Amino acid sequence: MGDFRPGPPQLRPGRALAHTTGASGSESPHRSDSRPPQTPRGGRPTDPDGHPGTTPPVPGWPTSFFWLLLALPALLFAVITWQVAAHGPLLHLDARLSRALVHPDRASELLADLGNIQVAVPVLVVVLVHVGRRGRASGTDRWWLPPLAGAVLMALVPAIVIPLKELIARGGTPAVPPGTGYYPSGHTATAMIAYGSATLLLLPWLRTVYARRALVIACALLVACVSFGLVRRGYHWPLDVMASWCLGTVLLASLRLFLGRFRDGPQPK
Repeated sequence: MGDFRPGPPQLRPGRALAHTTGASGSESPHRSDSRPPQTPRGGRPTDPDGHPGTTPPVPGWPTSFFWLLLALPALLFAVITWQVAAHGPLLHLDARLSRALVHPDRASELLADLGNIQVAVPVLVVVLVHVGRRGRASGTDRWWLPPLAGAVLMALVPAIVIPLKELIARGGTPAVPPGTGYYPSGHTATAMIAYGSATLLLLPWLRTVYARRALVIACALLVACVSFGLVRRGYHWPLDVMASWCLGTVLLASLRLFLGRFRDGPQPK
């Protein structure tokens, strides 16, 4: 049977209705700590351009995701390097794939040239200058740190790739003159770090999600075109390019982690 009390429902001890007055005696909805139900829009922190922020902060990619981007490609890079150095069975598959893909033409040569230092590095330099000027103009503390990090990452590419080329001393495909020093692909690593670092540095300054997505897609297409051109032209074995993918992913994930901590720490002056 239901409860047929003649009067209105009574407030039970220890229970709070949704719209009773707060503990402080105000007429705001009840909360045990007397805090307002939400943060006023004017009280929210602003971004570097002065636009209202969000409270609580909108979560981005979890840090564990970037640690995964460090671990898995590093492991794959180690496996590929071991197979190439030891002339393992993976090289037979590499040779078969190369024979199926190699078809030297002018288009593949032009695509491969997008990974030249003379092309990729100036693009990064322009972005470094632009980001540095915008950071300084916005009054951000340590505005010079992100551009410096991008420059240091670019300098790490030859410091890592050149010793590996000398150590592994892998020969080239039949499409290139006899020689060694083709592993890993320096053009692929240069393209990944130059275009990838430029993308990571520009993303915080883009206002819309569509602009950010377009920039990331453009970066991925550039690296894919360089990689395809190198293999298609016969400048590199497929494993040379894959190894540079792994190396570049590790370096870019490290830069992303660093930039994320930098943005969490410094505030505008």
